[in-house]
Amino acid sequence: MRILNGVLSFIWEISKIVIIALLIVIPIRYFIFQPFFVKGQSMEPNFHNGDYLIIDEISYRFSAPERGEIVVFKYPNNPSQRYIKRIIGLPGETIKIEDNKVSILNDNYEFVLDESNYLSDFIQTPGDIVFPLGENEYFVLGDNRTASFDSRKWGALSEEDIIGRVFFRAWPMSVLAKIEAPEY
Repeated sequence: MRILNGVLSFIWEISKIVIIALLIVIPIRYFIFQPFFVKGQSMEPNFHNGDYLIIDEISYRFSAPERGEIVVFKYPNNPSQRYIKRIIGLPGETIKIEDNKVSILNDNYEFVLDESNYLSDFIQTPGDIVFPLGENEYFVLGDNRTASFDSRKWGALSEEDIIGRVFFRAWPMSVLAKIEAPEY
């Protein structure tokens, strides 16, 4: 009987630990942070196939996405798929791509986007488009511009499709880092 009580006490203690852990982990996992594995080469050289990222799902409830942030979102033409891209254009702007340069037109001024913080000189941005963005629409591009299926092909990304921003790279360990938006 004494052994049975000891075993039951042990099982009860383990059960309490598991229940408390689940009560803490599940809300964090589903409402604050979410893991994401990079698939494909569209974000190279900054993110590679198999990189394990942590996505911040809560920030955009308090502030709007910013230019340069890397986001994970539901692909607009198939919401069951998740994509990762960099925000280039913000609501109300017009994006112009020509001669391998990305320009932003906003309130009667235009500037060429300086992407030297995250793209090497040999990466080109093919395309010849002018794309106006509406309210709550974003223009996203992969960092590997020649291998990326992005807003140049399927159009604007609606704010409601954005799951969250890339917050942290957890794998591989050699490039473990918090991910920051570049300064423009």
